[in-house]
Amino acid sequence: MNVIQILFLFLSAVALGGAIMVVASKNPVHSILYLIITFFAISGHYILLNAQFLAIVNVIVYAGAIMVLFLFVVMLMNLNAESAPPQKNKYILYGGTIAGASLMLVLVSALKQTTQGNHRMLVNSGAGGLIENLGKVLFTDYVFPFEISSVLFLSAMIGAVVISKKEA
Repeated sequence: MNVIQILFLFLSAVALGGAIMVVASKNPVHSILYLIITFFAISGHYILLNAQFLAIVNVIVYAGAIMVLFLFVVMLMNLNAESAPPQKNKYILYGGTIAGASLMLVLVSALKQTTQGNHRMLVNSGAGGLIENLGKVLFTDYVFPFEISSVLFLSAMIGAVVISKKEA
């Protein structure tokens, strides 16, 4: 085993352990912190795949902004066991079982349809994940969808400001 394989196995163990702890943790703040750890491990996988831009965006957007926002919201809501309404556990268990079984069926059917070839990815070679290549493709082949999405985001922001503005 070389260093890259050992690092991949370590990052996979950290990501899976963090994801399991997100679901298993009783405290919502701890659950969010485990999710941030999982995002950092996934960013490590992106770096191993020579996709540095995706790794940085994952850290900045997901771990840096969204998860910190979730953490502050959960901490401001002051969730505790005394204020939580009682839940019917058997319905949650049945719903979770049905959802998990459905997901397993979809994954098994998707894996059956794949062809297993001898495709190997070249790690740390070439310029496959560089930002320069992404920029060239984004602003040559996909410039129109990029501009349409920017106009869509702008209109969504204007709509949010108009909706949230109080009547004077």
